[in-house]
This record gives sequence, structure tokens and C-alpha cells, in this order.
Amino acid sequence: MRLSRADRDRLRALFPAGVATRKDLLDVGLSASAITRACQAGGPWRSPVRGIIVLSDGQITPRQRARAALLRCGDPCVITGVAAARLYGIRGLPPDDRLHLLVPNERQVSGTTLFIVIRTRRMPVPVVRDGLPLAPVARALVDATVPLCEADAVRALFAGAIQRGLCTPAELAIELAQVQRPYTALARSVLEEVTDGVRSTAEAWARRLVLRSGLPAPQWNVGVRRADGRLIGVADAWWDDIGLVWEIDSREWHLDPEAHDRDTRRQSGFAAEGIPVIHTRPSRLRTERAEVLDELMRAHANAARSPRPRVRTELWRPDARRSSGSSSVA
Repeated sequence: MRLSRADRDRLRALFPAGVATRKDLLDVGLSASAITRACQAGGPWRSPVRGIIVLSDGQITPRQRARAALLRCGDPCVITGVAAARLYGIRGLPPDDRLHLLVPNERQVSGTTLFIVIRTRRMPVPVVRDGLPLAPVARALVDATVPLCEADAVRALFAGAIQRGLCTPAELAIELAQVQRPYTALARSVLEEVTDGVRSTAEAWARRLVLRSGLPAPQWNVGVRRADGRLIGVADAWWDDIGLVWEIDSREWHLDPEAHDRDTRRQSGFAAEGIPVIHTRPSRLRTERAEVLDELMRAHANAARSPRPRVRTELWRPDARRSSGSSSVA
């Protein structure tokens, strides 16, 4: 029996993702020999892993790859790590094309060139995105950090998710606190920065510089409001006792014209309220640390000699809409 084009069209309609198990195809009436012939070189189908058939002869898409891996591992099974983060829409991910799947610890299934199996006693409740079961965001992110050895890569992962409101520092902390969590020292270190209010890799570099400087530690990502409550802007770093803003200028990192326009309006608002602002390009935090530190210390000393601007502040959340009144000057 050879498959006609009409047969192949009918099967693609039955399996919209274009992936089926061999048993699925037998159950709808295909013979074992027809399936085997269709998967041979020059045939219309591909079999990337034993027992799983991709119903096309082109390059396997990421979605087909994920579906094939899930079918091979069986239910329950969820995608985690970088692959899950990518499906959540998180940006700035490490260039890792490997597909990591969580399966119950007792499941007897091995990884292949198509996917990597991670057995766990803590199977999460899946979050379904585009028809695919994913680990919750915090679990996926922490799993993604395990093979990473660069702090900046972990910072980008955590900051990308938090800035988009996909998870919170508290949720990451809960996940990292789970027992039997090896290889998480780097993630824990980065979480300290995130908990302190840092929301980008460049801000993390700035935080490390301040901690080594002898200057008082600022607050990070603080909403600054006029005395009447109107928001002026969110300061990257804020020394509340003297009213000093440190801006890690994002123009070289974010080329979005709208974001740059918001930055410009924020700077004008700070100036109109008499708030001293020091600007630093992110690259200088790596190449000109001594110069940046000298500028920062002089700005701090100058601000300390002037009256504090009459503004109100709040620790900022991406969804913040009005002041919480965490500190104020009448």
C-alpha cells in the first residue's frame, strides 16, 4: 500500500501539528509497511525518534520537534529550561537550542538527539501555551540557569521575565528554596540583586560598583513623584536621603525610539524638580570603573550639600499606577 496525496492530506487534517505516533497511524487504518516506506529516504515523512512520525519531508519545525519529544516521553511531561522560556516570549535568552523535558522520576524513558530528559520528584502543574505543556515560569527559568556559568546570562533571564510581569522575585526565591536543588549558587547570587530591585544586567554591574565603593547603598528602580503625587519617572538608582538619581542610560541597549523618548521626558522631569542626576553608559561600567566611581562620589558629595528635593518615592513595580507613599517629604 502506497500513500496517495489525498491520504496524506487527510492525515494532516487529523493531526494538525503534523506529528503522530506510529500507533496513531495504525489506529486510523495505515499498514505498518506503508508507514515504514513513507519514512524511508525520499519518502514524504520523517521519523526523528523511534515510534514518532512527522508528516512532512521538510525541515522539522521547533513546534514539531517539541510535539515529537512530548509524544515520545508520554504524559505527564512538560517542557522546561530555555525552550520553555522562549515559548513564554522571554527575550535575551542564551543560544541554547536543546529541548529539556521534565518527566516523573520513575518514568523509564531516555533522551535522544532530539531532547534531554530530566527526571524529577516535583512534577509541576503544566501551563499550556500554544498547545504545549510548559513548566511554570519560575521553574523553567531556574532549570535554564543550571548549565549557565556567566552571571550576565542569568541576569538577562531573570530580568527579562520580571520586567514583563511573567514572574516575581518571590516566585524565583520559592523555586530556588526547593530541596535537592543542585547547581544553583549562581542563580541565588543573581536573585539577591533582583530582590534588591535590580532589573537589568547593566544595573547589576552598577550595583556591584556601588557595593565596593564605600558609598551608601541606593534603592533601585524607584518611582519618584512630585509633592502633588504626579509621577516624574522611575530612577534606576536613588539615594533617598539626599535626593540623587543615577541613570544607567539605556540608549545603547534599547534602540526603541519610544523608550528613548520616555527617557528624555523623565530626565526633563527630574531637572524641573531640581533633582540632581548623574548619567552613565552601561559600557563604562565595564571599561571605566574608576572614572565612573569618581564621578559618582563627587555627585553624591555635591547632592549632600544641597537641600533634598521635595518629592515622594515608592519602590516601583511594572504595573504600578499610583504612589504607595513609602517615603515622602512634605
